[in-house]
Amino acid sequence: MSGFIVSLILAATLITAFMSSIFGMLGGLVLMGVLVSLLPVSAAMVLHGLIQLTSNGYRAWLNRADIDWRIFGLFTIGTIVTLAVLTVLAFQPNKVTVFLALGLMPYIAAALPKSLALDITKGAMPVFAGFVVVGTNLLAGVGGPLLDVFFQRTALTRHQVVATKAVAQSLGHLSKIIFFGGLAAQASSADWPPLWLLLPAIAAAMLGTRLGKRVLDNMHDATFFAWTQRLMLGVGAVLIVRGVYLLATGG
Repeated sequence: MSGFIVSLILAATLITAFMSSIFGMLGGLVLMGVLVSLLPVSAAMVLHGLIQLTSNGYRAWLNRADIDWRIFGLFTIGTIVTLAVLTVLAFQPNKVTVFLALGLMPYIAAALPKSLALDITKGAMPVFAGFVVVGTNLLAGVGGPLLDVFFQRTALTRHQVVATKAVAQSLGHLSKIIFFGGLAAQASSADWPPLWLLLPAIAAAMLGTRLGKRVLDNMHDATFFAWTQRLMLGVGAVLIVRGVYLLATGG
């Protein structure tokens, strides 16, 4: 691996951790795109999981007082179910289907009336979120854009949203590390990153997270939710375009 590629990975890690620390979203998707462009898919999945586990775990720690533990507990149930199901079935959908489903979900959620909104605080909704979000994380490498849908119409504060999403995403990325690092049929020790790359990446993730936390602390809830909605729909549009491109080219 050349020094240029290592520099790109570390820069992407720092920038995406900063982005995620402010909005609790988007960074993982961008980082996944960078890593898949530079590394084999399985190696990208493992490295992405380790970096994002660090970034989300540290973000959860910094905002630990604001975590909604009821949501996390129910989310864990959905996570365990989907990990068990995918390990047994070894199922993997078409990439086009994944991109289009991810891209359309924010628009569908935004169009739903409030009574039908995918509100993570309602009843057993966290179990459903854990099942579909972590399932998408294992199949597509990124579940963040789908998780964001469940947090758009809640009574939670910006800190509660970022903190609870961070701890939920940490669990999702831990599942991805376990799956691609050992449970998946194609898992190999060669997919694990060397320490000389992993340790600087972890440091970059923690630095970006710390810097983003300062921006979050000085932001108002109204501004936070307005921008997360725009970013969520923007990411959805990019995913739809990507899916249509793959469909048209047969990729």
